[in-house]
Amino acid sequence: MSGGELQPDEARETREAGPERRERLKLVIAYDGRPFRGWQSQATADAIQDHLERAFALLTGEKITVHGAGRTDAGVHALAQTAHVDVTAGKILLKRWPLALNAKLPDEIRVVKASRARADFHARFSAQGKIYTYRIWNAPYMHPIEIGRAWHVPGALDLEAMRGVAKLFVGERDFAGFAANRISGQPETDTIRTIERIEITRRGPLIVLRFRGEGFLYKMVRLLTGSLVRCAQHRADAAWIEMLLTSKGKKKTHFVAAAEGLYLTKVLY
Repeated sequence: MSGGELQPDEARETREAGPERRERLKLVIAYDGRPFRGWQSQATADAIQDHLERAFALLTGEKITVHGAGRTDAGVHALAQTAHVDVTAGKILLKRWPLALNAKLPDEIRVVKASRARADFHARFSAQGKIYTYRIWNAPYMHPIEIGRAWHVPGALDLEAMRGVAKLFVGERDFAGFAANRISGQPETDTIRTIERIEITRRGPLIVLRFRGEGFLYKMVRLLTGSLVRCAQHRADAAWIEMLLTSKGKKKTHFVAAAEGLYLTKVLY
């Protein structure tokens, strides 16, 4: 079944198996990332994962771990983050899970869908790819409605130059030059990734970049976007991008796009 969701007959068997049986739920979650410290649980308990786990604890009386498809940074948004949890079967009706959870969550986090998943489904390891969207507001002033939802780049941008350079990223590449080290300081050991497609469109002052790939390194989409903007400003060129792609991380870009323009749009299964 697509996305690891159960067939109707399988779901019926799980529902009838008794209240002590555990079942796996697949959740689709949307959030405005501005008030939170990213997805992953923090010592300060103010990450999106923390809020979801508190909501489950309030509803079930159990400590339940929420497993996400990937980590988003502080300020990054999601239209359809995917997660899975294991809960006691039958304790809450499937159709009531989103309503029940949303009643316990901040307004900026919403569970938009809950479905039963196969026992071997894993939000992270079952994923076949992700789609990210990045929004740039390219005008002399920042529209107030877009504050916190797009990156303001006021100067002229050459979209044809941006599209030409973006083609260099498509395919299997070593993106070590476009990955930041995590807080622990440990570098990524596997930096080979495949980007299937990068689409760049413009409507008025809004430029939208859409990245589809099998997976992305830490801050990779923001570093790719920052580098593309640098080229669109004619402050860098294709030769610089090619150098970064072949340097195996010995040279890195430091032009990172702002977190508020990035959206996890879809997780592919």
